[in-house]
Amino acid sequence: MRGGPLMWVLLAFSCVALAVTIERILTYTYYGYSSDRWLRSLLQTIRTSGTAAALSLAVACRHPVARVVQTYLEELDRPTKVRQDNLRRTGSLALEAVEKNLRILAALAHLSPLVGLLGTVQGMVVAFSKIESIQGTVKPSDLAGGIWEALLTTVFGLVIAIPCMAFYHAFEGHADKIARRMELAVTSLDDLLSQSTLAPSGRVIPPRTKEEEFSVVQ
Repeated sequence: MRGGPLMWVLLAFSCVALAVTIERILTYTYYGYSSDRWLRSLLQTIRTSGTAAALSLAVACRHPVARVVQTYLEELDRPTKVRQDNLRRTGSLALEAVEKNLRILAALAHLSPLVGLLGTVQGMVVAFSKIESIQGTVKPSDLAGGIWEALLTTVFGLVIAIPCMAFYHAFEGHADKIARRMELAVTSLDDLLSQSTLAPSGRVIPPRTKEEEFSVVQ
């Protein structure tokens, strides 16, 4: 109430920022944080049990990397160009979900200090207007009281902006990590499946060594 009407705007900003932060934390917790371990387990499953078992793992996993892997395994029989286009589309949609609402945090981090500064300037105008209307000698308390009330909006604007900026960078870094893991998953599958052959059961058979080829010829 002391800070003026723009304090209500800052209160709304803080509520939105808190809601977005909680929503993103819950979403990333739902995804899980073991995509590297999961990818190693998936590659081992392809080697031992085949792509059908690996596809079941991808469908059961909630992580965005699993969505890319699922598309890759489902598109194995299609032309490479078609599979790559579908992978890009799936990756884009998955990253869009990962980065959802992050721009709201960035906008609040930039707007909160500006709104706070606007409230301070507005309060200073009101304070000096009152001082001008005072007849006689102006006391320091008349000036100080209006100034500290005007500075409240700047303080609370910074209080909102600093956590918003910190969480935005933390979430953006996590999103970048997920994007890199998507690329790693695709390249790992390319390396594994291009250097191996699939048995009729779907199990990956590693290529024969020179000693094995010689024994087969003999």
